[in-house]
Amino acid sequence: MVPRAALLNAIRRALARSRVVVLTGPRQCGKTTLAREVLEAESVNYFDLEDPASLARLDEPMTALRPLTGLVVIDEVQRRPDLFPVLRVLADRSDLPARFLILGSASGDLLRQTSESLAGRTERLTIGGFTLDEVGARAEHALWLRGGLPPSYLAGSEPDSMVWRGNFIQTLLERDFPQWGVRVPATALRRFWAMIAHYHGQTWNAAETARALDVSESTARRHLDLLTDALMVRQLQPLRANLRKRQVRTPKIYVRDTGLLHHLLGITSYKALLTHPRVGASWEGFVVEQALRLETHDEAFFWATHQGAEMDLVLRRGDELLGVECKRTDAPRLTRSIRIALADLRLSRVRVIYPGAQRFPLAENVDAVPLASLAEGRSIFEG
Repeated sequence: MVPRAALLNAIRRALARSRVVVLTGPRQCGKTTLAREVLEAESVNYFDLEDPASLARLDEPMTALRPLTGLVVIDEVQRRPDLFPVLRVLADRSDLPARFLILGSASGDLLRQTSESLAGRTERLTIGGFTLDEVGARAEHALWLRGGLPPSYLAGSEPDSMVWRGNFIQTLLERDFPQWGVRVPATALRRFWAMIAHYHGQTWNAAETARALDVSESTARRHLDLLTDALMVRQLQPLRANLRKRQVRTPKIYVRDTGLLHHLLGITSYKALLTHPRVGASWEGFVVEQALRLETHDEAFFWATHQGAEMDLVLRRGDELLGVECKRTDAPRLTRSIRIALADLRLSRVRVIYPGAQRFPLAENVDAVPLASLAEGRSIFEG
């Protein structure tokens, strides 16, 4: 077991505040394990909708749920969308005898149901696989290679991890997507996902992708949105500052879990990763995901101009903007691009994350920070 104390505390705080807490994330990211640490699976208040016994208990949902008190957990709730109106009624009771933690593998339908049926009553938490602060800095290479999905990261060997990731991709495309109402052939989505892996860390070009796959641009966009809804792909939107410079206006795309990225690219070992042409893009995506998961922020963007200035990650935290640059180099330095971003965007601070061991200043409000600092449980922008 890998302790996930910060996530457990976040869930408990959300349940103290809100009548209904929606915990979403990709399959196998640890949602059920966390829920069972909050409420034992043997409890009468625990419903697993992939268990026929739980489904049978909910044949009459109001009769089954109304008498329950305390915390009620409903796992894989997207299998029973008819439960959302019932939950709205139960959450509106004045004496509030029960609070609800509902779990679901992310999908567009699930998020629409909660936003429409439970508007004003819910708090949503989105989680992913393990992070550096959970596994520790010494496990950095394993986490980067295998990704953070627990069965992949905890597998007994590299071949076992690769086999699990292959099965995960197949199950998502052949079982989960059809259950969510997706009517796209699994082979077509598999080819599209593999192409996204080769675009990892680049700005999205729908026309180029559509031509390569011989589909329309609108089809390519729908495929990208499907994988984004499933939390498999991140579309990092551009920051559109009020400048006279021509700025990039299309999103940057990343395969969110580097283990799945490496499977799609055919990378089977750490040695193969270090010699692969996409190693720099893979490391950038790994750093971006770790920073987004570990740093408190209100919004996240990237920024780039057609003249070549860019910032890999811009975090909005209240009234300030914070910059993150990812440099897989032994000796990062202050670049012209960082100077331009500092001046044009009025960034409060910039952190250049690199794979070294020492933290040191590059300029006023600009520090080089080791990736291992993200394992320390405190913001890299402190100090």
